[in-house]
Amino acid sequence: MKLNEKNELILQVAELLRQMIPVDEIASAEVEDKPAMPELLTIKECAALVPGLSEHTVRQLVKRGEIAHMRSGAGERGKILVYKSSLLKYFGDTG
Repeated sequence: MKLNEKNELILQVAELLRQMIPVDEIASAEVEDKPAMPELLTIKECAALVPGLSEHTVRQLVKRGEIAHMRSGAGERGKILVYKSSLLKYFGDTG
């Protein structure tokens, strides 16, 4: 089958689909929005976000489990990423 024949076949199939499925149904079949991914900050970004907060203090809050975090990478040597919402909540700012 030549390229021109394939393209013609695709156009025919597309036209048949348009005839079978009204445009109104396509527009109403919206995909639901996925929940937003939580914003994660590095230790340095946390210290920069909150005035007067040091990187050492952020690490201590993580170590004591006072702010939600995760590690990217393997084991204890993985990079610490802090949930921005948890950090702001700890310091009393919900914005």
